Amino acid sequence: MAAENTTKNRLEVLKTYKLYIGGEFPRTESGRFYALKNSKGVQIANICNGSRKDFREAIVKARAAFGKWSKRTAFNRGQILYRIAEMLEARKLQFVDELILQGSNKKDAEQEVNASIDLLIYYSGWADKYQQVFSSVNPVASSYFNFSLPEPSGVVSIIASEKNSLLGIVSMIAPVIVGGNACVILASYSKPLCAITFGEVLNSSDVPGGVVNILTGTKKELVSYFSNHMDVNSVFYGGDSKEEIKDIQVNASLNVKRVVQNKNGGLNKMMDPYLIMNFQETKTIWHPIGI
Repeated sequence: MAAENTTKNRLEVLKTYKLYIGGEFPRTESGRFYALKNSKGVQIANICNGSRKDFREAIVKARAAFGKWSKRTAFNRGQILYRIAEMLEARKLQFVDELILQGSNKKDAEQEVNASIDLLIYYSGWADKYQQVFSSVNPVASSYFNFSLPEPSGVVSIIASEKNSLLGIVSMIAPVIVGGNACVILASYSKPLCAITFGEVLNSSDVPGGVVNILTGTKKELVSYFSNHMDVNSVFYGGDSKEEIKDIQVNASLNVKRVVQNKNGGLNKMMDPYLIMNFQETKTIWHPIGI
């Protein structure tokens, strides 16, 4: 009877969702967190409120990981994306439960998880093909071969959509990392649960630490850092705020960052190899034909 009473009266231990930086799960250096509540006002989790210092640390880790990741074979990157999809499939029920906690119904939650898995499979297939499709041999009026081929741009800062907890980050991470880039992503403030849980999937999916870094926190505080940091090469924006996109474009002009806006126009529009090319630079090589 004593054990039964203890069970009835126990308090549920709420999970504290930490950050994901450099392949580890640190708490924010600021020590701040916010209480995430459901539609009924019941607290469902504790979420780290990331800071500028957390972002700077994530950028350092991303830059360190970029060199080795970009030198991986395209086939190997495709294998790793496929492995992420496998691990996500194995934990499908957990993600469905988290989406429901954040307000989705069961049908929509299952569709979002399935779409995220399908998206990862799609981009894993493009890993060793987009170079062939988008590279070219250029005609020149001299005794040279002239080749143009895509290369990863570097470190990409990503500001995820507030509308979709899981699909919102998967649809933005996949085309960035399949092309050999590293990234730092700011998860949805109102729906952050799946983002850090997805970090747990990445951590067990052969993705080298630092290739993907995930922060939680407020856009008002962090967006400017994501767009004005001098070691960021591109900004991928998943929102629809005209004020935010204007500020990002102004900040990006400081060191000529590329700014791409993802408007999430349905799964078919997320499955697009041109999204990979948004974060590639084109290198042109001249080679003498010889005598």
